Amino acid sequence: MNAWIGWLLAAAAVAAGYVGWGWKGVALGVTVTVFWLLLQFSRALRGMQQAAQRPRASVASAVVLHARLERGLPMLAVMKLTGSLGEKIADTPETFVWRDAGGDAVRVEFHGGRVGAWQLVRAGAAPDAGAHPAA
Repeated sequence: MNAWIGWLLAAAAVAAGYVGWGWKGVALGVTVTVFWLLLQFSRALRGMQQAAQRPRASVASAVVLHARLERGLPMLAVMKLTGSLGEKIADTPETFVWRDAGGDAVRVEFHGGRVGAWQLVRAGAAPDAGAHPAA
């Protein structure tokens, strides 16, 4: 969900609470908003814990990961797809790589925490095979 939509919904909950029940409704709206934020934080931590328990930068199949990636996918969703933390290989743009047991790898560039471009690098092949440039 877009962050602006989430904050607009939170403001609407607080406003509706005020209109319906006064200051008690505002307290309810704030409580619901804080609870929702805690649920999101807990979900992110659970995903990080699960990814940290697997070998770093490993994936079952690089080809399957390459096929399932989409532009704009958040980093947490990529970690759920791979089941592990990636190996950071560059800072600008922020680039991570995941490898499978056969030596194939997927390089993923993140722009603003979201997938911007990715490429499949086959074992023993040119590194630009299967590139998906950012648009």
